[in-house]
Amino acid sequence: MSPAPPPRVDAGLASIEMLLRWLWPAALLLAFLGYTGPWVDHKAAGLVITGLDLGEYVKFLTPIRRGELTLWREGFYLPLLAISLTASLIAFRAELRYSWPIRAILLALAIVAALNLLPPAWTPQRMLTAEFRQQAVALAGSLLAMAFSPLLALLPHRIVGLFIGLLSMAAALLPIRQFFVVLPIISALYNRPQAPGWGTVLCVIALLTLGATALGWAWKRTIK
Repeated sequence: MSPAPPPRVDAGLASIEMLLRWLWPAALLLAFLGYTGPWVDHKAAGLVITGLDLGEYVKFLTPIRRGELTLWREGFYLPLLAISLTASLIAFRAELRYSWPIRAILLALAIVAALNLLPPAWTPQRMLTAEFRQQAVALAGSLLAMAFSPLLALLPHRIVGLFIGLLSMAAALLPIRQFFVVLPIISALYNRPQAPGWGTVLCVIALLTLGATALGWAWKRTIK
């Protein structure tokens, strides 16, 4: 009796993974560029608000300070969490076959995105306060994921794909929803209607692309 043939990878799956091999790093870099780019643009540099600024900026808006409007402030940091964790999860995936220079770039991006979770003028004691506890947990989790990224590469591709997909979708949709809630307040402060800057558009499109392709990849099967 002849032995069963070894599993073969569907040609369609192989072509998709070849595309994702380059699409995902590009999407991560573009998402980070968009996040750190202007979400509220202005000709005066001091009045430009980036995605990174929003988590702190919204605390000083009058409706927030008065309790008239409630937001999940830490939600503005979800893009950083998605970028850092995704970079760590894909860096050593066997299917993607990244070279060491690409892995180094992904891991460096994971670290940079994670460290941007730190608030301005932070101290270890400040990070343990209730105000910054969620950021501290996200930071610790992101750095641990980076440190154990070779082991995380052994996780089933469906789990990884679903996790990246759902997290990236949340990281795109929740911050943008909250941004549009506070945008009229910012427009009133600037005494002029404000539109989302190019950073907003780039970050959201890159994260939605990452999320959609990750969810699609999660449901692909290996054919025997």
